[in-house]
Amino acid sequence: MEIRALRYFAAVAETGHMTRAAEQLGIQQPPLSQQIKGLERELGVALFRRHPRGMALTDAGRQFQAEALRMLQDMETVKQRMARVAKGQEGVLSFGFTSSAAAHRFMPDALRAFRRSHPGVELRLRENNAAELTEALAAGRLHCGLLRVPVARPKGLRFEMLLREPVLVAMPRDHRFAGAGEAGAPLSLAQLCEEDMILVRRPGAPGLYADLLALCNAQGLSPRVVAEVDRMMTNLNLVAAGVGLSVVPASMGGVHPHAIRYGPLAGSERLDAPLTLVSREDEDNLPALHFAALLRELAAA
Repeated sequence: MEIRALRYFAAVAETGHMTRAAEQLGIQQPPLSQQIKGLERELGVALFRRHPRGMALTDAGRQFQAEALRMLQDMETVKQRMARVAKGQEGVLSFGFTSSAAAHRFMPDALRAFRRSHPGVELRLRENNAAELTEALAAGRLHCGLLRVPVARPKGLRFEMLLREPVLVAMPRDHRFAGAGEAGAPLSLAQLCEEDMILVRRPGAPGLYADLLALCNAQGLSPRVVAEVDRMMTNLNLVAAGVGLSVVPASMGGVHPHAIRYGPLAGSERLDAPLTLVSREDEDNLPALHFAALLRELAAA
């Protein structure tokens, strides 16, 4: 059954007259009459009673009219929705992020702006570490993600640095360096390497903490690493518990203020923490493309 036949039927039912319905539809009467007869043959029932002054619905015709109008309305709803989908105003956006990326005000600001401009898009958010987010993007389970330093660069993914920020040393409040850090005197790498350190990384993978270790090695220093964890919040929980010191993006400097003090690190300009947008090179999801464009625009501003 064609949608056109339903529209023709609805016009004749509304006007009660074949000629007026044809004028309303902008077609000739004979083809309209043939369409109605064909519809009746297809349904196996008479939909109209013909009389000299026009057309009247049969009982079956009245029942079919309700169904036809419902189907036409459903089709119009589908067309309107697909028009929104075609503009990227409706659909699903699967977005992943690391906890350290979420700590930067940039991410909640960006999500708020996107929800305001794309209220019809369903946001599916996932927090994970950089390695697992990258794997999920490469496998097509996410449309895009926001992380710090990439730990892998699979083929087919695009990595764009949006912003950079400095790093800070996180230490327990009762640590012997805490007073100097709070006063603003930078800790040296040599001082840092004298202490137990906690790293957030996948062993053997690149990233912010790989850069830290490389900088230490370049200066002939051997860090005393006591723990390697998957997530930044786990890292800071361990710092708060007194397990050791760590280096974190400056935007995380307000976490556990009752238990952690944050201070500058000498030479940290070589360890700045970026915010990196990861997306698929062949992405065709319009909400994802619009969100990535918004992130670039906000970062540039």
